[in-house]
Amino acid sequence: MQQFLRNRLIRFASLPVTITAIFAFYSFAPSYGVVPRSHFVDLAIGSAAAGINAASYSTINNPSTATGKSSVVYASFADSKKYVYDSLQLESVGLSRKVFEMALHGMEKLIKNKKVQSNILSIADFSKPSIDKRLFVIDLENDQLLFYTWVAHGRNSGTEWANSFSNKPRSKKSSLGFYVTGQPYQGSNGYSLKLIGLEQGFNNNAFQRAIVLHGADYVNTDYISSQGYIGRSQGCPAVTTEISEPLINTIKEGSCLFIYHPSSLYIKRSTLLR
Repeated sequence: MQQFLRNRLIRFASLPVTITAIFAFYSFAPSYGVVPRSHFVDLAIGSAAAGINAASYSTINNPSTATGKSSVVYASFADSKKYVYDSLQLESVGLSRKVFEMALHGMEKLIKNKKVQSNILSIADFSKPSIDKRLFVIDLENDQLLFYTWVAHGRNSGTEWANSFSNKPRSKKSSLGFYVTGQPYQGSNGYSLKLIGLEQGFNNNAFQRAIVLHGADYVNTDYISSQGYIGRSQGCPAVTTEISEPLINTIKEGSCLFIYHPSSLYIKRSTLLR
């Protein structure tokens, strides 16, 4: 009987030590990959809801059932920036979620190929009429809508609506697709920004055609009042003269511009949208 009581006392005395060891192990559990996956998923979701840069929390612990080992999964650039759409309430200013996510998808490929070196994304949505503000300049790093303004299309692309596009010189039509911005310069249209078309067959002749972003007097609301649409360009995405300089200085030298239209030919053949 005495031996039985002695064994019980020994086991009871060692219990706090065991509990302490277990607690210490789980305190350092992230290093060993044993924290539940849901902990990291909730952290990423919570950070996005709070407006924190989701890329900072884009890793989750993903134990492999086959090996028992943990592996790290990284969210893609596009996925890590999707929250910006809701954060900035871009639907309220007329930018569709579909177009925004298409732009992110293409921009991600350009970043991987080292074509784009900026977190500034510009979207010209030519599915909208020219009387609408349809140029959106978004800072994806600081979650800001920097510019929301009018932008002209080429005179041979249409009047109020752009519905015809070309990559040919002297066509006086807009060219769809992804561009990277180049150096600003002083030209016949004043302070202007070179654009480099990145999609073969759609806009790769932009430099040869002298397609640039510039300010123009015909981009103003007086034209809307008098003729029902803003003035049209020779194919350039022209903006109001009042904002052309600050806009150019914001997006110059390595940012992404996406000129969108739901053209079935472009959507099917663009390698950057696949």
